[in-house]
Amino acid sequence: GPFRLLLGPQLIVHLLAESSYRARLVGGSHRCEGRVDVEQNGQWSTVCGYNWDLKNVVVVCRELGCGAAKGTQSSFTYKPQAEENQDFFIEEFHCKGLEDTLAQCEKEDTDYGSCSHQDYAGASCEKCDLGMLYCSQRLRLADGPGRCIGRVEVKHQDQWGTVCKAGWNLQAAKVVCRQLGCGKATLTRGNCKRATQGQGPIWLNQVSCSGKELTIQDCPSRPWGKNNCTHDEDTWVHCEDTTDPFELKLEGGESHCSGRLMVLHKGIWGSVCDDGWGRKENQVVCKQLGCGHPLLLPFGVQKHFGLGVGWMMLDDVRCSGNELSLEQCRHRFWGYHDCTHCDLLSIVCDSHGS
Repeated sequence: GPFRLLLGPQLIVHLLAESSYRARLVGGSHRCEGRVDVEQNGQWSTVCGYNWDLKNVVVVCRELGCGAAKGTQSSFTYKPQAEENQDFFIEEFHCKGLEDTLAQCEKEDTDYGSCSHQDYAGASCEKCDLGMLYCSQRLRLADGPGRCIGRVEVKHQDQWGTVCKAGWNLQAAKVVCRQLGCGKATLTRGNCKRATQGQGPIWLNQVSCSGKELTIQDCPSRPWGKNNCTHDEDTWVHCEDTTDPFELKLEGGESHCSGRLMVLHKGIWGSVCDDGWGRKENQVVCKQLGCGHPLLLPFGVQKHFGLGVGWMMLDDVRCSGNELSLEQCRHRFWGYHDCTHCDLLSIVCDSHGS
C-alpha cells in the first residue's frame, strides 16, 4: 500500500501503489478547468507542474468529458487554500495525447522535493454541459439533410467558419462524427458544390487527426484562420448511423404502387435522381413495395405526379435486379448528386402482379 516520505516540514509526498485512479480539476470557474488532482485508494493528491504539457491536458480533458484542450494554464490561480496540507503525486506523466485517461499514460517516478506550491499542474478545457462527452456547440455539419451530414463548420471567437480540405482525411471525419454523437464516418471530401459552400472565415486548415481525439479542436492544425484556401475547398462529412431505418415510397400517384420515388434516410425523406435508372432498378422498387412488376411509363407522366421538393437523396443508382431492397444497390454517397428536381424518378408498378 502507499506510504509517506517526509521531504520537508510542510511538503508530503505519496508513493502510490499500482492501481486504477481518476483525475479531477479543482479551483477553476467550472468543472473543465483547474488544478489537476488524482485519486487513488480514496486519497486525492496534486500533480506537480514539472514537465506538464498540453498533451497531458488533452488527455485530462478527454477523461473528464470536456471539450478541446485550451492550455496548460498557470495553476497558481488554482492553488489550494491550505497549501501546507496538500500532498503531491510522486509520478510524472508523459502522455502522447491519444490516451483516454491519465492512468493509461506513461509515468515516471520522480523526486518532487524541489516542487514548490506554485508548481501545480493546471488544465483548461472547453466547457461542455454535464453528462456530454463532446462539445457539439463548437461544431456542426451545415446545409445537409440532417445534423450528421454536411459541411464541417467550427465555432471560434463566437463566429462559425469552415474547414479547408487540405490535409483532411477519414481519421478527421471519424473525430467529427464521434464529437457530434453521430454514427461511423462513411465519407469525407472537399470541393463542395457552390450550393453547399460556406461563408465567412475559413478557420481550420491542415487538420491532422489520429482518429482518437475527443474533438476536432484537439487535432493538430495550422493556427486558426491561417490558410490560403477558398470556399471551393470547404470540407464535407457524412456520418452513417446504421441504426436508422431505410424506407421508400411512391408519392403523388393513385395508390402506393405509383408515383414519384422518395427514400427515407436518417429520418429525412428525399428524392431520387433518374441518372442511369432503368428496368432493373424499377424491379427492385416494385418488389420491395410488394407491387408486382414495373410498367412502362408514358411520356409526361412524371409531371402528373408533380415535381419534388427538399433534399435530393440518391443519384447514380445501379441494381442487378435481384436485390431485396433499394438500399442494397450501388449508388453515390447519400446526398451527393448533380441533378435538379426536373430529373426525378416516377414509377408505376402493376399492383395486381406477383
